[in-house]
Amino acid sequence: MTSALPRPAPSPYARRKTALVIGAGFGGLALGIRLQSLGFDTTILERLDGPGGRAYQKRTPDGYVFDMGPTVLTVPHFIEELFALERDRAGLDAPDYPPEVLSGERVKEGVSGGPHTSRYVTLVPILPFYRIVFHDGTYFDYDGDPESTRRQIAELAPGDLAGYERFHADAEAIFRRGFLELGYTHFGDVPTMLRVVPDLLKLDAVRTLFSFTSKYFQSDKLRQVFSFETLLVGGNPLSVPAIYAMIHFVEKTWGIHYAMGGTGALVRGLVQKFEELGGAIRYGAGVDEVLVDGNLPGKRTARGVRLESGEELRADLVASNGDWANTYLKRVRPSARLVNSDLRVKAASESMSLLVVYFGFRGGDDLPLKHHNILLGPRYEALLSEIFGTKRLGEDFSQYLHVPTLTDPALAPAGHHAAYTLVPVPHNGSGIDWDVEGPKLAEAALADIERRGLIPGLRERLTHFEFITPDYFAGTLDSYLGNAFGPEPRLVQSAFFRPHNRSEDLHNFYLVGAGAQPGAGTPSVMMSAKMTARLIAEDFGIHADIRR
Repeated sequence: MTSALPRPAPSPYARRKTALVIGAGFGGLALGIRLQSLGFDTTILERLDGPGGRAYQKRTPDGYVFDMGPTVLTVPHFIEELFALERDRAGLDAPDYPPEVLSGERVKEGVSGGPHTSRYVTLVPILPFYRIVFHDGTYFDYDGDPESTRRQIAELAPGDLAGYERFHADAEAIFRRGFLELGYTHFGDVPTMLRVVPDLLKLDAVRTLFSFTSKYFQSDKLRQVFSFETLLVGGNPLSVPAIYAMIHFVEKTWGIHYAMGGTGALVRGLVQKFEELGGAIRYGAGVDEVLVDGNLPGKRTARGVRLESGEELRADLVASNGDWANTYLKRVRPSARLVNSDLRVKAASESMSLLVVYFGFRGGDDLPLKHHNILLGPRYEALLSEIFGTKRLGEDFSQYLHVPTLTDPALAPAGHHAAYTLVPVPHNGSGIDWDVEGPKLAEAALADIERRGLIPGLRERLTHFEFITPDYFAGTLDSYLGNAFGPEPRLVQSAFFRPHNRSEDLHNFYLVGAGAQPGAGTPSVMMSAKMTARLIAEDFGIHADIRR
């Protein structure tokens, strides 16, 4: 892969610079807020009728509110930092992490939203983080508390207590190096990557996560407990590098949180903040093409976009929060792409997709469930190999069952619950006909929940039922092959090998969000926005003291 384009020397300018951001997902909104704080006049272009992207929120005529995507919020100080930004005051040299974390102290339990966040949205902590329900009906409540974890391990697999202590120490070392020290590193060139390889090898962070976890635990159940989390960011535990063990410590350090009103309430807060800073959002404004000036390699520059309506908009920079593959394949002409060619983009391995069932049911106090529930099927490794490898639907499945009305009853009519259950499935490279298989799998998912006794009498209590398949991701969200999380976070698609936030093909063209560095998941997407903002500040000579 070639190195980044040589950047022209910044020059003073009299007028305010302008920016266009494609997509009003978390990444687009976070970058828009940061661009306003850098002094740009920023417009976000969203093809849907409202903000959120994958985090779009659906309100039904019968009174239910469903978050259609992300529901797990962590690292609340990332959110606080966005809400604290001011117009024309970049704040890029502010500490990336609170002093108490860098000093080794654990953040106080129960602290969610800071003073700026609380002006826009109410965040509350969720405990336990997850209830992990095994196929035999036993469960493990993970809450990040070492004593609670040790007690449950002693009940489930007492021979693995010593292994847990070693895992805990080694995962913390990976977290401190991989997240606290390297989390905001943009791997834009080979030397930057090579400098960290010795540390990753020393930490044993390049072997697969499941293999890493298996060093410490003999129990199959505990191997699943301490490796499943990467599925929530589109990663296969059998192939993601063990650096993702840091997720365990990210959650343990800052907890898991919920935005009252749903994740959509956080999206609305970010929209409000962006507009208060002077930014503008246009809905129903799908982008057809990135406009490029110049014909010679190294001289091509993004100058604006053409909308699907035919309208052309000019700007000093363009950034895409859209799907990485379709951004290049559909919106940048092939002759303007040497590095991100059709061949390279199509050769990348895309993450899995999802079938998600949104349902409402008459409530009650008989639910042996928590806010977040992981329902593991009878197979783990074999099932993952089918989803990510052979890309076929197996005869069984696992689910993530989200019941937010246990925390926030306002999301459903009185006396009812709103829930969704998410089933990992292959992306559309599988050739699966979802018009045929979607309804069958959606019905099977609810039947499995009822069979396990998790929502007794679910079929009789059901009052709302709908679902989405990979076709929704491919069509409505314009995601290549219907992937749900961007490029699969394998070792060969991480760090330098993951799409770069500063385009190698076009000057003044940038990426942000799940498809760019560092990767998928709400905290990573917010980190991505800060990384991209720092690159823009550097390229435009706006901010002299940029932390690297």
